[in-house]
Amino acid sequence: MRNIHTLFIALSSSLLMVSAASHAQALLNRPMLQEGKTTLYQRVLTTPTCKLFAKPGDQTGASQEAFSRFYVYQRQQNAGKNFVEVGPDTTGKKIGWLDAACTVEWKMQMSLAFTNPANRNLSLFFKDRVSIEKILDSTDPALTYAPILERMSKTGRDPLVVAREPELFVDFRKNFYLLPILKAEEVMSDGGFNVRLLEVASVSRQEPNANPAVSPQVVQSSIKAFTAGVVFVIDSTLSMDPYIERTRSVIKNIYARMEKEKLDDKVKFGLVAFRSALSAVPAIEYNTRLYADPTKVKNGADFFEKIKDLKATKISTPKFDEDPYAGVKEALEKINWNEFGGRYIVLITDAGALDSKDPLSTTGLDAQAVRELAKEKGVALYVLHLKTPAGAKNHQPAQRQYETLSFNSIANRPLYYPVNAGQVNVFGDTIATLGESLVSQIKQASVGEPVAGSALNAASPPPPTPAATPAPSTPSAAIARDAALIGHAMQLAYLGSVTGTKAPPFFKAWISDRDLVKQNIPTTEVRVLLTKAQLSDMSAAVKEIVEAANSSLVSPTAMFERLRSVAATMGRDPNQLRQGRTENLSKLVLGEYLEGLPYKSDVLGLDEEAWKSMSVAAQTQFIIRLNTKLRQYQSFNEDASSWVSLAKGSDPSESVYPVPLASLP
Repeated sequence: MRNIHTLFIALSSSLLMVSAASHAQALLNRPMLQEGKTTLYQRVLTTPTCKLFAKPGDQTGASQEAFSRFYVYQRQQNAGKNFVEVGPDTTGKKIGWLDAACTVEWKMQMSLAFTNPANRNLSLFFKDRVSIEKILDSTDPALTYAPILERMSKTGRDPLVVAREPELFVDFRKNFYLLPILKAEEVMSDGGFNVRLLEVASVSRQEPNANPAVSPQVVQSSIKAFTAGVVFVIDSTLSMDPYIERTRSVIKNIYARMEKEKLDDKVKFGLVAFRSALSAVPAIEYNTRLYADPTKVKNGADFFEKIKDLKATKISTPKFDEDPYAGVKEALEKINWNEFGGRYIVLITDAGALDSKDPLSTTGLDAQAVRELAKEKGVALYVLHLKTPAGAKNHQPAQRQYETLSFNSIANRPLYYPVNAGQVNVFGDTIATLGESLVSQIKQASVGEPVAGSALNAASPPPPTPAATPAPSTPSAAIARDAALIGHAMQLAYLGSVTGTKAPPFFKAWISDRDLVKQNIPTTEVRVLLTKAQLSDMSAAVKEIVEAANSSLVSPTAMFERLRSVAATMGRDPNQLRQGRTENLSKLVLGEYLEGLPYKSDVLGLDEEAWKSMSVAAQTQFIIRLNTKLRQYQSFNEDASSWVSLAKGSDPSESVYPVPLASLP
């Protein structure tokens, strides 16, 4: 009895302590902290059954918009039920109580976005993690997965599956939906791929009277409205005149065909020219110039009038490498791509690109960062690389740059097409094939014909995996193959935005971030939802890391000493910092909101000994990568249209930006 009595007293004391701590937290007018954290607050998401009560135990309350995020200020029990006092933000604005049973705890403020479903199987949401692991562990995943896919195709049901991804692509940028990650684990598949298994709760926001079921008739009418914008970003430096003229000639032929078939209102062409930095050679006239904006081009005659003055400069630029990233960035940022369902940039150059660290680079971006900008705009980026004899020493590094720049997750390959020896005739055939392929797709769409693999043919067998696709023998054959695939993906994205396709309704389930059969193809992208303050903190921390790393190139022992000082100035308790040499950057500078995320990072695991063991070249590359990310953070901060409020009435500072996981330090 004494033991029981002691236990009762201990439990009572614990409950009193929890209650006192909860009450003290409420008095501080700040949300409750997550267990073991010093800066991360407790958050919950509402489900469709949630009502907001004035106090715990009330019988009537106001229904809440499903899947809103609230901060938890206090927890309390009443009549055997657990209640949470909530507010829309962290400013102390408490609006009432929710029954905890109708909420979902959200510890990691992360969400998934579907990739375009072209060239892959639709994602399935499984009841448990084990079902996915069995498929990944099998020697033939396709054979294990086939019966599930067949049942889903025929009946829309399978005992292992809760739901499936919408057949039409949901554009995350235009139609924000929440697919929060509740748990994350990384496993190695039998095929040798690192696959993330994610427990999620689908929380898409349905518009009033929205009907997620889309009829073939609606799809057909939407396809007919499909238009495309094709922008050529062309090198106009010395030696490029023959290619400029051939490009002009090809576009003339395409316009003639479009006018003959009455398609001239379906495709609009644009053109941006680029050279190098004016600071080095002012006489080259410009770094970039937008000659023709496709949203403002009336017809073929208007287009050629706008580009009539385009010609190659007669003045040499400082280096063989030029500034194509500036040209691509100009096309991405100065053109309103929202007017087009199909979005294409065709980069034409005979030189490599100025690297991000080059003082003549006007963007400070590398190939991967520019590719991410294009991806965010939904633009497919093709590169026609003229391998002229004059640039023989430049061919290999330039090819590596452009393969990175043009890698497309839909095609699962770079949209890179070299023209060996820079032969003008081969170049002409290649660019003509690209133009004809794009126009052919528009012609099919204009009469309502679905292309192979569209949502109308969802039950058709999937296309062969990239490994099984024979390598095309010519650049023209390769570009025709890839243009058809990318064009279809663009049409899916457009149809999704027109018909109002939504993510599935609320549920908890497990999903793989890769196609379970073609495991080299991602099905989702992880986005970390950061507030203005968090993005600002992260940007400041990365900037301090860069500055410390730069100083460390001179004095290797100085970096971590400076970072410890930075950690203290950013509000962390310097007494809690270990003074040993193994303190990593995660603990020193980057806040708790980056801890526990399902990815590997160069920064988060870097400690003093590892840094000192790196070569100067490796340290320099490390700094270059962080500088590129800093520029991305600035771009995110300025992208006003992409900031999202997750709760009505929340302070504007609590709006979040869906930062791609790859953009984290």
